Amino acid sequence: MSALLHDRDFYTWTHQQADLLREGRFNELDSDHLIEELESMGARERRELGNRLAVLLAHLLKWKYQPERSGNSWRRTIKIQRIDIKDLLADNPGLKSELEEIFAKAYQKARVLAADETQFDEAAFPSESPFAFQEVLDLEFLP
Repeated sequence: MSALLHDRDFYTWTHQQADLLREGRFNELDSDHLIEELESMGARERRELGNRLAVLLAHLLKWKYQPERSGNSWRRTIKIQRIDIKDLLADNPGLKSELEEIFAKAYQKARVLAADETQFDEAAFPSESPFAFQEVLDLEFLP
């Protein structure tokens, strides 16, 4: 019954599973779906970090390659992304072991975003990030 509820009414299913856990009724849990959902939650955090890094990196690229268009709006976006990335890493320290890979993928996405927003060709931007990870998170750093 619980497995069917997962597909029909996810919200109710989550509350049911939480109640079963609280009550120690482990044999009644929908274990297969619980495992799947837990893994999915971790993947969402990883994607969130990658997306925030991509937005931040795209803005840093735009700042570097279109300095005449930089302004307070870009500055605020850069600052907000940095704060949110630091919070995300503080809440999920396990992501730090995957940072190199996440950062590299985020940079590739950032090149596409920056190219789209600047109307430059992607080749105008280096194939690898010109910014070190520590620079990217440094609240004072602007290229």
